[in-house]
Amino acid sequence: MKSFFLSLLGVTARMSPYLLLGFLIAGVLHVYVPRKFYTRFLSRDNKWAVLWAALLGIPLPLCSCGVIPTAVGLKNEKASNGAVASFLIATPQTGIDSILATFSMMGLGFALIRPAAALITGVCGGFLVNRLVPENASDEACCQLTEAPKGSRFFRVFRYAYFEMMQDIGARLLVGLVIAALIQVAVPDSFFLSFGSNTLLQMGVILLVAIPMYICSTGSIPVAAALIMKGLSPGAAMVMLMAGPAVNIASVLVVRKSMGARFTTVYLLTIIVFSVLFGLLVNAIGLGATISEHAAHAHGHTAVPGPFGIVCTVLLLIMIINALAMKLFDRFKKAPAEEGTIVYGVEGMHCNHCKAAVEESVHKVKGVSEAVATPAANTLVVKGNAREEDIRKAVEKAGFTFTGPKQ
Repeated sequence: MKSFFLSLLGVTARMSPYLLLGFLIAGVLHVYVPRKFYTRFLSRDNKWAVLWAALLGIPLPLCSCGVIPTAVGLKNEKASNGAVASFLIATPQTGIDSILATFSMMGLGFALIRPAAALITGVCGGFLVNRLVPENASDEACCQLTEAPKGSRFFRVFRYAYFEMMQDIGARLLVGLVIAALIQVAVPDSFFLSFGSNTLLQMGVILLVAIPMYICSTGSIPVAAALIMKGLSPGAAMVMLMAGPAVNIASVLVVRKSMGARFTTVYLLTIIVFSVLFGLLVNAIGLGATISEHAAHAHGHTAVPGPFGIVCTVLLLIMIINALAMKLFDRFKKAPAEEGTIVYGVEGMHCNHCKAAVEESVHKVKGVSEAVATPAANTLVVKGNAREEDIRKAVEKAGFTFTGPKQ
């Protein structure tokens, strides 16, 4: 047990400074880069849309869940199928926070290859979708922001970085750190040596685990580093870092519902094929030795983290605990029963990006004066005289499941 806690402390202390900085940069991007900046480059008439979608998505700290409503919003604003696919594939694989965290745990080489892999995979997937999936010219825009964000920009940066993002990925980040510590302590050093030199078999096993699993791009880093130290090939770890964050069973189901079966098939196969190809590339160029040495160096220092790392770890844990406590409070908080207010059930919301997508879509409905979604409680509180059927259409257009009024 002592070894487990020392391992957990060491991994967290090494990552936390980079995580805090990455979250801050993500907050600045979220607040200071307007949504129109992204959508103007992704229209169906823009031949560079697929490339712009991947480039614009890579720095965003969206997980495979949070990226779905954003992609649906882009689709509703006339983005091409290829651009939506490129955004869906590239964005969850990495972000400003995970690039910095990758550098802290696995070295510069791996920190560079992750965004490069996300870019290439997203662009190729987008081109394939453009070629194989026909456009639906009848799509209409529905998700447009109708209310100006409240509060100063300075306040919104920190709220998004250290509260909303913590609510969205804090729990999964903690799970990733705990899994990494358990791997370091519990998995025998010879476990992955039983696969011998068959790296394709290793990658196949990792794909079977990573595809249905929900893990964010940052939370996957300590897991991958710990697996490398236990004998997994760096190429197979690359498969984990690409396929794990890029897709999960819930996102596959939502994408199929929103974009269709053919789109989903191309989207999923692109992630699988390119994660294996990049895994083979990582092994072929000899990056593995550098990664392994860097991870081993980090592991060798986990027992004695420095004061700065300890301070950053404490700050990170306080922020995560606060955000998750507020999320738990929202789950049990009773929705207000004011006059002219109706509480509806909405399934499928998992983060603040889901919340924003639902609220923006419902705000456009005639007769809605206020709409507040709560992902933790699966509720949508609507004030006004809008018809239930119109609310249903708005929620479903945003990509979520409407379950009707709640008693």
